[in-house]
Amino acid sequence: MQTKLSELLLRKFPRFLGNELILRVIKNSGYLFSATGIAAALSMVQGILAARMLGVSGFGILGAITVFTSVVNKFASFRMSELVIKYVGHYSEVGDKQRAAVIFKVAGLTEFTTSILAFGLIWLLAPFGARFFAQDVATTPWFIIYGLVVLANFISESATGLMQIFNRFRRIAAVTIGQSVLTLSLIALAYFNDGGLMEVVLAYMVGKVAGALGLTAIALWEAAHRWGRGWWREPITLLRGKGRELVSFAVNTNISATINLVNKDSELLWVSALRNPTEAGYYKLAMALANMVQMPVAPLPQATYPELSREVARSNWDNVRYVLRQGSILAFSYTFLASVGLLLFGRPLIRFFYGGEFLPAFPALLILLVGFLVANTFYWNRTALLALGRADYPTKVNLMAAGLKVVGILLIVPTFGYLGSASLLAGFYLFSVSLNARKSFSLLKDKPVIVT
Repeated sequence: MQTKLSELLLRKFPRFLGNELILRVIKNSGYLFSATGIAAALSMVQGILAARMLGVSGFGILGAITVFTSVVNKFASFRMSELVIKYVGHYSEVGDKQRAAVIFKVAGLTEFTTSILAFGLIWLLAPFGARFFAQDVATTPWFIIYGLVVLANFISESATGLMQIFNRFRRIAAVTIGQSVLTLSLIALAYFNDGGLMEVVLAYMVGKVAGALGLTAIALWEAAHRWGRGWWREPITLLRGKGRELVSFAVNTNISATINLVNKDSELLWVSALRNPTEAGYYKLAMALANMVQMPVAPLPQATYPELSREVARSNWDNVRYVLRQGSILAFSYTFLASVGLLLFGRPLIRFFYGGEFLPAFPALLILLVGFLVANTFYWNRTALLALGRADYPTKVNLMAAGLKVVGILLIVPTFGYLGSASLLAGFYLFSVSLNARKSFSLLKDKPVIVT
């Protein structure tokens, strides 16, 4: 079906899609988009059921629990998927299977260690999270219980990177859909049995754990298929002389992820701590609806990054420029139309599905859409720089943005609440994405153009 779709698109848009590379990106992102679309639809139903079960404040507390775990995990994370894509991809491209296997082993061991550290931090900080973010110390056990998701994700980033570099996007999609179906089933069971916060947290946790373990299992099978059953015995000494480069790449991606905890990943926690769980509930819904706009675009960085890395390794600069340009046109077109749709129908959608008490989320949604339009259009702004060997540049931009964002949060959110937080997030996207995209264009400007 994917092949027929690619052929149809090529006949209809020969100039736009007349390149094997962009077709491969669309094909791979198509698998992820199908999964993301189905998962997003299921997630929307999950959100509706959870919101109706818990009310605005309870919905905000649920968001505080899940986002708290995510933030702590990202704090300890080294984004091993990106390291795996860059270096396993490089060694696979040159036919060095041994070093490719060692990179994956090192990435997995590093991620396993950081997962244990992250869970320890969650256990230690759970009372703090319950007191300041949920504003209810009785929720402390649920912060810890949901934190088990981190242990289940012990090599999920490395596994994701491996599956992407070998174009196993269909399998990633299958796991994503399976996880969403399981989570929705459990939440529906809780809804029709008058469940509460405990049942909803357990449903989310079980779904996340099942998805993480499923992804890990298929990645380990892929590793054995590619490199033989004894791949994990390859000595780490094969990477002698590459240690500093690997550490530098991992540290830069970790710093970038850590900075993003302030810039965009902890929004809901700031609102809950500086205002209250009710406003956090409004903001959680606004973010969920805004993510509908991001849904088809979200898979593109994952599908594009491996291709960009390969083309950069081959010095195919025309292909790099082509993918960035056409990808931006495609992403902007969709995002603009989807934003107009939410502008016109967002308010009745909220009233019908979630209830009138959630209507204050609509103004925050409109503010977020401004930032998402820019972020989606230049969705490749960070991955292009990673592929071009400038992992440090997004880190510097994010660090600068984080300083401004913290000042803005402390000055604006206590007074303007979730609307102020939405404005700051939109401003962050406008600032950081513009600088990263400009730098990518600047680097590519110096690369040779092939005249045919």
